[in-house]
Amino acid sequence: MTAATTASPTSTAPTPGQVWTRARGILAVVLILVVAGITFAVVRSGTNHGQLDPRSADPKGSRAVAELLKARGISVTVATTLDEATAAAGPDTTLLVAGPNLLTRSQQLRLDETASASAGRTLLIAPGPAATTRLAPGVRAEPHHAVSALAPSCELPAARLAGTADMGGIRYTPQAPTAIACYPTAGHPSLVVLPTGAGGDTVLLGAPDLLHNERLDKQGNASLALQLLGSRPHLVWYLPSLTDPSATTDDDSPGDENEEQPESGARDAADESSFLDLVPSGWLWGTLQLTIAAVLAAVWRARRLGPLVTERLPVAIRASESAEGRSLLYRKANARDRAADALRAATRTRIAPLAGVPARDAHTPDVLLAAVSTRITTPDHDVSTLLFGTAPPTDAALVLLADQLDALEREVRTS
Repeated sequence: MTAATTASPTSTAPTPGQVWTRARGILAVVLILVVAGITFAVVRSGTNHGQLDPRSADPKGSRAVAELLKARGISVTVATTLDEATAAAGPDTTLLVAGPNLLTRSQQLRLDETASASAGRTLLIAPGPAATTRLAPGVRAEPHHAVSALAPSCELPAARLAGTADMGGIRYTPQAPTAIACYPTAGHPSLVVLPTGAGGDTVLLGAPDLLHNERLDKQGNASLALQLLGSRPHLVWYLPSLTDPSATTDDDSPGDENEEQPESGARDAADESSFLDLVPSGWLWGTLQLTIAAVLAAVWRARRLGPLVTERLPVAIRASESAEGRSLLYRKANARDRAADALRAATRTRIAPLAGVPARDAHTPDVLLAAVSTRITTPDHDVSTLLFGTAPPTDAALVLLADQLDALEREVRTS
């Protein structure tokens, strides 16, 4: 008796070894996916480039137009610093500036001075108000407009030959009468060619879309891009960078209102790039793969509700302990109605065969009450209240109900 009392019940909680056995497969799969994703991202990030990069094969890259230019005998050189870009400028060179808004004020002024003296072509991609003021004097930038297929509506041979192209973005209003304005939207062109003297010119392109790999085969984009970039035998593709040493030597200080306003415009244009634009696509793809793998693992290991299965209890539980435990739960929840129903149902089940009532009719008031009333002296309405009454309002009434049901059952047994 003492041994049975002191023996601890068998635990149903899984042991650490069982937990490890169940989880090690999932952990191994997750570890493999993490390592594969990181490796894939690192490998791709080493060879992947940003938007409008002639080395990038991504949808927003410009490798396709660079390869077409090389096939036509045009040399394509990538410059990442202002010193490289200005050193390569010349009358036989087209200087493409992919991000003029990223340049500081002194960089823009230096670039404009070099471009004016080179007698070559300078192609500016979507310059904002400040960059336009310094790199293309006499041209005013208008608000941004959506990119769409537009007709040239000008006399520029390259535009007329290309026809409809995906243009738009920032629109410009040239003041010089010698400027050529093409692809207008709401009266403002998105392509402006501004002669600079000595045979050179500056081209303002309102949006870079026609240079992207994904858009090059649409409309007349390829024709227009090749003619704008291939007018000289050499093309210098300048990709401004914040790590350019010339950007850190900018000694400009806030001056009068006319100088401070363009500087803020350049910052606003630079701020248009979102955080996702700065993240290499390899890391984004790796994160997406890990997310999909996590969802699939969750679906695989999720608990599924199926039919109830009767299982043998791991330990033997005494009936008195089970009854006491359930009664405590009823008491904690103030579930007197459920407790009363359980007591009445158990009493009806036990006295039905004693009164000659089939088990299927044990809970039918008309049948059971008629049979029980012939064996006891208690009035019918009291029997009906005992066996089919309402829930007791208090715990004391519940205890009294249990005593009365017990007395009723003893009277039926002894009748």
